[in-house]
Amino acid sequence: MKQVVVEVTNVVKQYQINQLAAAGIKNYVVGLLQGKNHTKTFNALDNVSFSARQGEAVGIIGKNGSGKSTLLSLIAGVEKPTSGLVEVKARVSPLLELGGGFHPELTGRENIVLNGVLMGIPKSKVNDRINEIIEYSELEEFIDEPIRIYSSGMLARLGFSIATQLDPELLIVDEVLAVGDQVFQKKCMSTMLNFKKNGVTILLVSHNVADIEKLCDRVIWIDNHKVRMAGDIKQVIRAYKNIDQ
Repeated sequence: MKQVVVEVTNVVKQYQINQLAAAGIKNYVVGLLQGKNHTKTFNALDNVSFSARQGEAVGIIGKNGSGKSTLLSLIAGVEKPTSGLVEVKARVSPLLELGGGFHPELTGRENIVLNGVLMGIPKSKVNDRINEIIEYSELEEFIDEPIRIYSSGMLARLGFSIATQLDPELLIVDEVLAVGDQVFQKKCMSTMLNFKKNGVTILLVSHNVADIEKLCDRVIWIDNHKVRMAGDIKQVIRAYKNIDQ
């Protein structure tokens, strides 16, 4: 049995929402003057548990707003759970959002170094691999331009290239493959399949069930901020597809 590298146990993530602020500045100020408390608690995740072993690819599906991205943010260490435990025993290479961790005024080349260092990789190693990252991204023509001019597809290319060409141990991908062109998407999928063979753990959030079926060993369905179903890919996806029928 390979070791567990991600363990999520009874995790709850809550946010406090000010209802007055959403109602406009006038109502917000009046409410403050009246001393009213108009905050409510929103459960982004409610008692979620699952684990992933080394070399395993786990798909995470669910409607928008169900809590998928929040779960990945907790695993990546971007946020902390309100209660429960998140244990990660591998270096995380996260791809959570387009442009996440990028500085818009820095060039693509400079952002490669910045992101690599933020991932905990020595700057010297990033510099040693920078030509491979640029070549994989296919952005040689634009790599010394500020990334504020990059399209969403170019950002996806750059982010995926950084995350995958610096020897990931735990690769977290959140819908990024939906942005690039089909040729680059196939290239990304081929890369992840090779990683899986070489013992890299992968967590993939995607609305494209074909990608989940091709890459993943099992799937977790997050519904209304809870784990609704987990396990066999075909069974879970069949139930997921039938929910709206």
